[in-house]
Amino acid sequence: MQATSTEGGYERLDDKSRSAAAPDLRITDVIAHPLTQTLPKSTVTSWGAYTDVSIVLVEVRTNQGITGVGEALARFSPKAYAELIETSLKPRLIGKDPRDIGAHWLSMRRALSGRAGGMLVEAIAGVDIALWDILGKAAGLPIYKLLGGVGRTEVAVYAASVNWVDDAGAERELEDYLERGFNRIKVKIARPVKDACRRIEQLRRRAGDDVELYVDANWAYQLDEAVEVGRALSANGYGWFEEPLAPENEQGYEELRRLCDVPLAAGESNYTLDQAMRLVINRTLSVLQPDVARAGGISETRRMAELARNHDVAYAPHIGMSGIICETASVHLAAAMPNFRVMESETDASPFKTQLADLAPGAFRQKNGMIDVPQRPGLGLEIDWDAVRSLRSQ
Repeated sequence: MQATSTEGGYERLDDKSRSAAAPDLRITDVIAHPLTQTLPKSTVTSWGAYTDVSIVLVEVRTNQGITGVGEALARFSPKAYAELIETSLKPRLIGKDPRDIGAHWLSMRRALSGRAGGMLVEAIAGVDIALWDILGKAAGLPIYKLLGGVGRTEVAVYAASVNWVDDAGAERELEDYLERGFNRIKVKIARPVKDACRRIEQLRRRAGDDVELYVDANWAYQLDEAVEVGRALSANGYGWFEEPLAPENEQGYEELRRLCDVPLAAGESNYTLDQAMRLVINRTLSVLQPDVARAGGISETRRMAELARNHDVAYAPHIGMSGIICETASVHLAAAMPNFRVMESETDASPFKTQLADLAPGAFRQKNGMIDVPQRPGLGLEIDWDAVRSLRSQ
């Protein structure tokens, strides 16, 4: 068996060797790398300013030298996630065939009792993505092909985001996105409502009618406030109103849908299919936005996207403040799902996107609002392990 180089302490095999490795493939180790970065520019939402965020990079090694990588959202307390992965999930995986992804998901889910969600499902997401990476490498195919691709080799993206800053700063950020060639842009809004409505009008005037604009409120409003903002969005031709209310307030979403015309989008706060079900089945949402690094990885996110498709709801991957692995996994899902609409593209020079792998982030690769789908086996990226060490949480 011939190896081309080493990564993460294990040999990286060429495609021919990967195919030969497939018959007897076993997991030998699961390593969780907690990583923390200071953002080049703060992300400012209705929650406040984010300056330092974290992820956990999950490395799954096999006896045949094939290594898969995944990402768990883990924005804060990444060491706690790493411990959960290595003490509670890893023992369920060692010695098993990594390609039995469905069985592993169910086994990991039983690591903790209680309703699914929180740290456990985000931790599972990191492992699940790594297992799909291995599956693609063993098969010699990119993940979107394994998912049953619909023929897409590029996907649409929108710039994220114009921050909740002063009026002049918001206009500068919008101008920058337009100059970079984005024709779809998301805007953060918050309280007071009158300021949000003014911002909605201001940026529509500046962008003109040919640019798609979306709004993200990050749960900023009570129902009556959301109705007022929603009507301003409808009057100014915005494409959707994202997370206007707390995710638990499903009845509020249903009432908001009846009271204003703007399409509603949500789902980044959902961990599992059942949490997305009510608002998808009754079509309160027009757009479902699960985050693959939170929503149980590729396996569970795919189920959410398929549920949405069955009820004529669009799928639009969320990737805010995540890393290149989350983004790339989302690209593969976007390429494969028939009801895909558009994907978030974080535009700052985050080290999690610019340093961790050989694949440039989508915001750097986009042309006229489109990015190419990776064609190499698995996720289609190679990790820079020196960067992993430099970003390791202290």
